[in-house]
Amino acid sequence: MIENQDIRPAQVIGPLGEPLTLADLPPPETRRWVVRRKAEVVAAVNGGLLSIDDVLERYGLTLEEFASWQRAVDRSGMQGLRVTRIQHYRELYERQLKY
Repeated sequence: MIENQDIRPAQVIGPLGEPLTLADLPPPETRRWVVRRKAEVVAAVNGGLLSIDDVLERYGLTLEEFASWQRAVDRSGMQGLRVTRIQHYRELYERQLKY
């Protein structure tokens, strides 16, 4: 019987449609998170290459930070990961609350 086995794919499809393996992911000491790197990590989790716990431990992220990346990708694709987009959406939300 196969229970509780950690079966993971060797590669998944990356954010730009290319194969993505563990070796292709940003290094664990990454401190500067550009859109492409964030999208690669989200794609790795969505494809089953890494678990969320693995990502949080490997990159020192909080669950809230990673969850915000996933929401941004789900809503707006890679462009949603841009910091300037977050500011734009925050302004729109604040305007909606006023009226």
